[in-house]
Amino acid sequence: MIPTLHTERLTLRAHVMEDFAPYTAFLATGRTLYMGGPHDDRTAWSWFCSDIAQWHLLGFGSLALTLKNGTFIGQVNVIQPPIFPEPELGWCVFAPYEGLGYITEAATAVRDWAFGPRGLTTMVSYIDPANTRSINVAERLGATLDPYAATPNNDPTGVWRYARAA
Repeated sequence: MIPTLHTERLTLRAHVMEDFAPYTAFLATGRTLYMGGPHDDRTAWSWFCSDIAQWHLLGFGSLALTLKNGTFIGQVNVIQPPIFPEPELGWCVFAPYEGLGYITEAATAVRDWAFGPRGLTTMVSYIDPANTRSINVAERLGATLDPYAATPNNDPTGVWRYARAA
């Protein structure tokens, strides 16, 4: 049920338990400021489990982002926890791998899978307006700001909408 996607440099696969420790370490850093962080181990476990469980509940969820050699470097997901009005395309990459184009490459594959084989008709990214790096990624993926879209918890997050290809 959980796909494995391949790009030129990456493999996106189902999470395994060994991914949890580096995921937790990432969530504990200041790099998660735009995700309401830093976060403790308890929140990390809750998010990790939720992102995986959504595969069984919704038919989409989180994929581990790995280099072709198997090194786990982040994740890309399509998720919709109860507070999200629409499915969200989201991502994170660990510090040593940031700025190398991995997120754009991986998120393009996940976006195309979600609109293609998965059959979603709508998808957004909820991005803090100060998170210019993620906004740049969303724009590279073809998203545009939708000022009228609902946000989780009515917070001041920007909603970047992806158009499904014809």
